[in-house]
Amino acid sequence: MNLSMKLSSKWAAISALILLSASAVFAQDSRSPATPAMSGAILICALLIGLAIYVYIALAMQTIAEKTNTENPWLAWIPIANIILLLNVAKKPIWWIVLCLIPLVNIIIFVMIWMAVAEARGKPNWWGILMIVPVVSIIVPGYLAWAD
Repeated sequence: MNLSMKLSSKWAAISALILLSASAVFAQDSRSPATPAMSGAILICALLIGLAIYVYIALAMQTIAEKTNTENPWLAWIPIANIILLLNVAKKPIWWIVLCLIPLVNIIIFVMIWMAVAEARGKPNWWGILMIVPVVSIIVPGYLAWAD
């Protein structure tokens, strides 16, 4: 046997030993096989719910823009551009987009923007304050868009 055959068989034995020891560790996993499937199902459900909420909010913002005769209502479907659309509906300066990107400041700015959007739609401005409430913040854009 020459030297290269001895080395290759030695490395093959070491590789096999590492793989076998790793499989022993994975074989001792106490999770049931259904756990990854449940995790995947929960992830898919969360993504579908998030997509449905995005479509709903975009439709509501597009309708608000159309009813207030704002240019380019299709911007409601584009992330970041929909903030510009909201600023146009609320008749706020475009540079407020910078304030919308600052954490914690954006909460106050978005409330002020939604208050102005409510006024543009002829509703009381306290509807903008309701955007702070988690579940109600999903309902408010729909009310502002479709309640006449």
